[in-house]
Amino acid sequence: MVSPNLEGLEPILAALSTMQANVERSQKSQAHEYLEKFQKSPEAWTKTHSLLSSPDAITEAKLFAATTLKGKITYDLDQLPRESLPSLRDSILALLKSYREGPRPIRTQLCVCLAHLAIQLLEWKDVLGHVGSTLGSGAGDCILEFLKILPEEVTEGRKISLSEEELTARTKELMEDNAPQVLGLLNQYANSSSAAAVNPRLFECISSWLREIPAADVVNSSLFDAIINAISNDASFDAAVDCMCTILRDTREVDEYMEVIQIIYPRILSLRPRIAESAGFGDLDTYKGITRIFAEAGEAWVVMIARLPAEFRGLVESVLECCARDQDRDAIALTFLFWYEMKQIVTLDKYKQARIEYADIFGKLVDVMIKHLEYPTPDSADETDLFDGDREQEEKFREFRHQMGDVLKDCCDVITVTECLGKAFNRIQRWVSTYGSQATSTSVPHWQELEAPLFSMRAMGGMVSPEESVVLRQVIPLIVQIPDHEKLRFQAIMALGRYTDWTAQHPEFLQPQLQFVIAGFSHSSKEVVRAAALAFKFFGTDCRKLLEGSVTELHSFYESVLDSLSPDSQEEITEGVACIISAQALDKVQNVFKMYCDPVIKRMMSCANQAKTAQDDGPRLAVAGYIQLLTVFVQNIQPYAAPQEDNPAVRYCQEILPVLSAIAENFTSSTPILERVCRCWRYMVLSYRTAILPLLPTLAQQLASGFENSRQGCFLWATDSVLREFAIGAEYVDPSTSQAIYNFFEQQAFAFLRIMNDLPAEDLPDVIEDFFRLLIDALIYYHQQLLLRPVCQHILSAAVSALTLQQEAPLLAALHFLRDLLSYGTEHPNSSNFDRQDSGQTPRYSPQLQQAVKQMVASQGEPLVQRIMTGMMFSFPRDCIQDASGVLLSLFEILPLQSGVWVKETIGMLPAGSIRAGETDRLMNAVGMKVDAGDLRRVRVLLQDFTTSYRRRNVAPRDGLGRLEATRFRFNG
Repeated sequence: MVSPNLEGLEPILAALSTMQANVERSQKSQAHEYLEKFQKSPEAWTKTHSLLSSPDAITEAKLFAATTLKGKITYDLDQLPRESLPSLRDSILALLKSYREGPRPIRTQLCVCLAHLAIQLLEWKDVLGHVGSTLGSGAGDCILEFLKILPEEVTEGRKISLSEEELTARTKELMEDNAPQVLGLLNQYANSSSAAAVNPRLFECISSWLREIPAADVVNSSLFDAIINAISNDASFDAAVDCMCTILRDTREVDEYMEVIQIIYPRILSLRPRIAESAGFGDLDTYKGITRIFAEAGEAWVVMIARLPAEFRGLVESVLECCARDQDRDAIALTFLFWYEMKQIVTLDKYKQARIEYADIFGKLVDVMIKHLEYPTPDSADETDLFDGDREQEEKFREFRHQMGDVLKDCCDVITVTECLGKAFNRIQRWVSTYGSQATSTSVPHWQELEAPLFSMRAMGGMVSPEESVVLRQVIPLIVQIPDHEKLRFQAIMALGRYTDWTAQHPEFLQPQLQFVIAGFSHSSKEVVRAAALAFKFFGTDCRKLLEGSVTELHSFYESVLDSLSPDSQEEITEGVACIISAQALDKVQNVFKMYCDPVIKRMMSCANQAKTAQDDGPRLAVAGYIQLLTVFVQNIQPYAAPQEDNPAVRYCQEILPVLSAIAENFTSSTPILERVCRCWRYMVLSYRTAILPLLPTLAQQLASGFENSRQGCFLWATDSVLREFAIGAEYVDPSTSQAIYNFFEQQAFAFLRIMNDLPAEDLPDVIEDFFRLLIDALIYYHQQLLLRPVCQHILSAAVSALTLQQEAPLLAALHFLRDLLSYGTEHPNSSNFDRQDSGQTPRYSPQLQQAVKQMVASQGEPLVQRIMTGMMFSFPRDCIQDASGVLLSLFEILPLQSGVWVKETIGMLPAGSIRAGETDRLMNAVGMKVDAGDLRRVRVLLQDFTTSYRRRNVAPRDGLGRLEATRFRFNG
C-alpha cells in the first residue's frame, strides 16, 4: 500500500523502479520516455517538491526529484509566474535546510538549484546574507557547498536565459561585489575551530572563488597558513593540494605576483622532505599530490626559474627528485609539461646563463629517464609475462616510455644531443663489459639494462644531426652485435631505423646495419620482423642513392620475404624498395618498375581468380592488399621528366591500367577492392600530374562507368584528383582538356543525382561525403561553368536533402559546400589562385555569378533555412553547429529580409509549447535591429544562441517534428 505522503506520485515511482529493475528493454524505454516527458511538464514543479518533502520516498527518487528541479529552474522558469519566484526560492531554502546533513548528492543538486535561481532572480540582491541567515550557523558544510557551487554556475551562465547585458551585470553582483565578503567569511570560518581549519569543503570553496578573489588576497590572509597545514592532514590533503595548485596557476604573471611568489616559494620548499617520506612509506596518493604541487609551481614560475637560476634551483631539484624516487612511475607524468616548458625557455639566447647552470640537472634527468625506461624484472623466471598478467599496466608502461622519450628530446635541446647519446652509450658499454660475456643464445642476463638505453637512442634519433661524429661511430658497431634476445633485437633494429639519415652521410656504416636488419626478417618473433620491415623502409627512403646499385639483389630478397609478411609490413618494405627504384637512371626506371611490380600483379590475378568462386572474403582482401602495394610503388616512384618528355613510370602505368580496370569491372560489389583501385588511379594522377594525359581518356571512362555501376564514393574521390590537376589555367593544360574534364565532372554529378533520387540520404552517407568534397573543388576551379549550369539547382536541392543526416563527416562536407556556394552570392567569394590576376589580389567579384546564386537562394532558401535550423535545434552533431550558423550568415548576407521571414516561419512550425511566450518576437525584433544596422555577424550569434537554448530545453535528437519533417530528394534528369 502506498504511503499517504506519496499519493499522486505512484507513476513516477513506478517508472523509477522500472529503470532500476531487471526487466525487458521495451519496458525501460517506456519508463524513460515517461520520465523524460514528466521532467519537462509544468506539474513537475509541485511533484518534485512533494517527493523531496516526503519522509517515505526512497533516496533514489529524491535525487531524481532534485535533478529534475535543477533542470526546471535552468530551462523552464518561464512556466511559473514571475511573482511566484520568491516563494520558489524560499521553498528551495527550506528543502536545503532539511538536507543540510545529507545525503550529499541531493544537497549538491539543491545547491545548484539555488545557484541557478540566484542568477536568474535579478531582484534578489542579498543572496549570500539571505542564504546564510536561513540555513543557520549549524549548516557549515551546506553553506560552504553553496558558496563553492555559485561561482561555478555563474561561469557556466550561457545555459541561463538571460541577455548578455543581464548576465554580465548579474555576474558582477554575485561575484565581484561579494568577493571581499566571501574572503572574510572564509577567514572567519577557518579560524573558528581546529576542525574547520582542515575541512575539505573550505579548500574546495577557496578554489572556486579564486575565479574572482585575487590569489594575493588569499596568500596574504590566514587562509594560506590553513592551506599549508591542511596539506599535512590526510582528510584535507587532496582538497588542499587542488587549492594550492589553483593559487599557483593564478601567479603565472610573475612580474605582477613577485611579492606573492616570495611568500609562497619557501612554504612550498618546506614540503620537499615529504617526497622521500611518502616514497619510503609507499604512500602513492601523497607522493602524487606533492609531485603535482612542485610541477605546477615549476610550470607557473618557469620564467622566474630562468631569470633567477640560483634562487629557484631548489624548486627544479625538487621536481627532479620527484622523478627519481617514483619507482612505480605513477607520478612522473605530472612533471613532463614542466620539463618541456623549462626546455622552451632556457634554450632562448636571453637565458643562456640559466641553461648553463641547469645543465647538470638535465644531465641527471637523462639518467633518471633511462633508468625508468627499464622493463620490470619478473618475480618468476618466466620472461614472457613481465607484468604478471596485468595488461593494463603493460599498456600504460608502453605509453609512458614514449612520453619519457619526449623528455629525453627536451634534454637533447638543453645539453646537446651528443651528451645525451653519450649517456646511453655509456650504459650500453657498461652492460657489455659487465654481462656481455655471460650472454648466450638462450639467456641474456639483466637484458633490461641494455634494452632501456637502446630505446632511449631510438627516442632521441630525430634530434641527431647527420654531421654527428662522436657517439654514433662508436655505438652503431656495438648495436649490430647485441645478443639475440627478442626485445633487444626489436629495440636495436628500431633504433637503427631512426639513424638512417646519419647513415646516408656515413656510407661505411651502411652494410653492417642493413645485413642486421635483413637478418631480422628471419627471426622467430613477429615483433622483430615488424621492426625489420619498418627499419628497411627508412633505409630505402634515406639511403636510396647508396643502394641504387643493389636493386637487382634486393629484388630477390623482396620476392623471398613478401608473402610471409603482414599487410602493414608488406607496405613498409615495398615503400623501401620503391624509393630505391626512384633513384635509378631515367632509362632504367620502367624496366625496374616492371621487374618489381609484374610479380605482384601475377599474385593479384591469381587471388582474383580464386575470389570469383570463394565463399569467404580472404581472396578479395588479398587482391585489395596487392593493389595497395602497386599504389605504394606509384606513390614513391616519381622520376623527373621534362614536360614534353615521355615519363617512363607513366609508360608502365599504361601497361597496368587495363588490368586494374578489369579488376574494378569484375568486383563491383567489393568495397575494399574498389577503394584500392581508385586510390591507385588517384595517385597516378597526383604522382605524375599532367604527364598522365595519355591515360586520361581511358581513366575518365573507367571512373564514370565504375561509379555508375558500383555507386561507390571512391570513384568520386579519384575524380577529384583529375578535376584539380587539369583545372582551367593549370600549367601545361590546354583549355580544351580542361573543358573536357568539366564535362566529365558533370557526368559524374548527374550520375550521383540519379543515385540520390533512387535511395534515401541515410543509405548514402559515404557517397554524399565524397560528392560534396568533390563539389568543393569543382567550385574552386570551375565556378564560372558550374554556377551558371542548370545542374547547380539540382545539386543545391541534393545538399538540402543531405542535411537530414546525423553523421558528422557527410554533414560537414555538405555544409562546407553550401558555405562556398553561397559565398558567390556575396561580394567576397571563395576562389582558386587561377582566378586571380596576381598573387596580391583577392578573388574577383562577378555580378553574373552573384545573380545566379541569388536566384537559387530565392527558390530554395526556405527549405534550406528549415533544414539548417532544424538540424541546429535537433540533430546536428556539436562540431557542425559553427558551419551551420555560417550558412545562415551567408543567407542573411544575400537576402537579409527574406531570410528573416524564413527563420520566423521555421520557428512557427516548431511543436506547440516548446517555445517560451514572446520568445519568437524577442528574437525576430533583435534580428531585425541587427539587419537594419548591417551587423549580420551578430544575427549569426543570436540564431546560434536561440537554437542552442532550444536544444538544451528540448532534449535532442527527438522524433515527431511535425511539419518540419524532411521531404525526399527528387531528380528527373
